[in-house]
Amino acid sequence: MIESFSVPLASAALIFVLRLVDVSLGALRISMLFRGRRGLAGMFGFFEALTWLIAASLVLGNLDSPIKFIAFASGYAAGTMLGSTVESWLAIGDALVRIVTPSGTPELSQLMRDAGYYVTTVDARGRDGDVQVNLSVIPRKMVPSLMWMIHRINPQAFITYEETTPLRLATTAALSVRK
Repeated sequence: MIESFSVPLASAALIFVLRLVDVSLGALRISMLFRGRRGLAGMFGFFEALTWLIAASLVLGNLDSPIKFIAFASGYAAGTMLGSTVESWLAIGDALVRIVTPSGTPELSQLMRDAGYYVTTVDARGRDGDVQVNLSVIPRKMVPSLMWMIHRINPQAFITYEETTPLRLATTAALSVRK
C-alpha cells in the first residue's frame, strides 16, 4: 500500500521541482532580455524549455493523476516567487534614483558626490515651497546603501527609483560606484 502512494508522490515532487526550475529560469530569461543580455536570455530560454518539456511529458503521460496537476501548478506558483526573488538578489542593471528634499533641510548632493555617486541637482518648486531634486543613475545593487545613507542624512527626503537602461554617451568610464 505504501508503494502505491510513494511512486505518485515521488513523481509529483519531481514535477514540482521541474516547474520550480523552469519558471524561475523564465523569470531570469525575461529579466536578461529586458536588460539587453540576449546571450544569457537565450541560454536561460533553452534550459527553461527543456525543463518544461520534461515536466509536461510527466503530467501528460498520465492524465488520471490529479496530484500531478496540483504539483505542476504549484511548481509554477513557487517558481514565479523564486524567480523574482533570485532576480532581485542579482539586482542586475541600473536604477534612476530621484531624491526630493525641501529647502532648508540637509544638503544631499555634495555628500552623495563625496561618497562617489554622480548627482545632478535641480532647484524646483513643490506644493509646499522650494525643493531640490537630486537625480542619480546607479547600479541597482547600490540602491539599498544609497537609501540608507539618504535616510540617515535627511529623513525628510522623498525618494523614488526605477530601473533604467541608460545610454552611455560619455567617452570615459564612470569610476566611482560603477565597478
